[in-house]
Amino acid sequence: MKKVLLMAALAVAVPSMAQQVNYSVSGTYTGEGKKIYLMDQLTEKALDSMVVAGGKFSFKGTAPKDALMAVRAEGKSWQTPFFNDGTPVAINVNDSTLTGSPLNERLTRYDIESSIPSRAFYEKVSKMTEEQLQAHLEELSEENNKVMTAQIAFANKIFKEERQTLIPLAFAQLYFFDNGLEAYDELVKEKVPFASHPYLKKAKDDIAEMMKQDGSPKMDFIGQQFTDLEMADPDGKMHKISELVGSGKWVLVDFWASWCGPCRAEMPNVLEAYNKYHAKGFEVIGVSFDQKKAAWVKAIQQLQMPWLQISDLKGWNCAAAPIYKIDAIPDNILIDPQGKIVGRGLRGNVLQKKLQKIFGE
Repeated sequence: MKKVLLMAALAVAVPSMAQQVNYSVSGTYTGEGKKIYLMDQLTEKALDSMVVAGGKFSFKGTAPKDALMAVRAEGKSWQTPFFNDGTPVAINVNDSTLTGSPLNERLTRYDIESSIPSRAFYEKVSKMTEEQLQAHLEELSEENNKVMTAQIAFANKIFKEERQTLIPLAFAQLYFFDNGLEAYDELVKEKVPFASHPYLKKAKDDIAEMMKQDGSPKMDFIGQQFTDLEMADPDGKMHKISELVGSGKWVLVDFWASWCGPCRAEMPNVLEAYNKYHAKGFEVIGVSFDQKKAAWVKAIQQLQMPWLQISDLKGWNCAAAPIYKIDAIPDNILIDPQGKIVGRGLRGNVLQKKLQKIFGE
């Protein structure tokens, strides 16, 4: 899984990032003759590099205090992160373990743990041929969604358990992806210890930029009139989105599938919103990306969704996909009574807060 800024007011919340601190980074790696890069996570640029000799490497220099840094080996995407807190670090690039301050050792353990699902998935995919990928696209999509869900859940856990340390910074992008960009202002208002750290704003800006990219399913249609869709319900009766739009109604069109783990995980949140605001004019329409009718109908019953459900049972070839540029689910659009799309990709607390602004408590 691309506001009002109050950082200046919180400049005293943590030591100034302008303060320079010495760093000492040493390590081992079996990639003899390969380059090791010392990365600045804020600028995403290498501060230094050296060739591994005798299985060892080292860096010394100065950088802003508590800067989020990392070590990465040539040809590898995996990085071992750490904060420049003045305590020397020793890194084994082969297994991404680190010895250093308690803070950095804890960060490393979290980083390794959070990556277990994704590493296993990408190792599996890397060994598959193009034909195999196409043949198992639906199953792989479901598995990828489960990986993303696990990583997001881990990030939310870190933000809860390590809220009084700098560690959440390393998981901030996933946190904002799930909790919305408004979560940044909430963290600043709360004055968490990392509120004025420049990497927090970078993480928020990165997610905002991702959402604005051409073809992104998140933000492209905000402010535009909705395009109608017509599909059959489980009984075969045809329905249009336009049946519910208007007359004071706000309509959430929810794109999902029975095989999508994150979709199913999000349904209790949608159901809570439906039960809370339906009487005030909130409607939901489920548009399924299923191919198998039996699985679709079974999921509707299991998840106890009382709203209108429609599908053309064409999977990723669903008619909604090209119209709304859907390349990942769960996804949704929120349509106002005049037919204008006013929200996209609203999940979790983001959906609840959006509806609260519209309908009040």
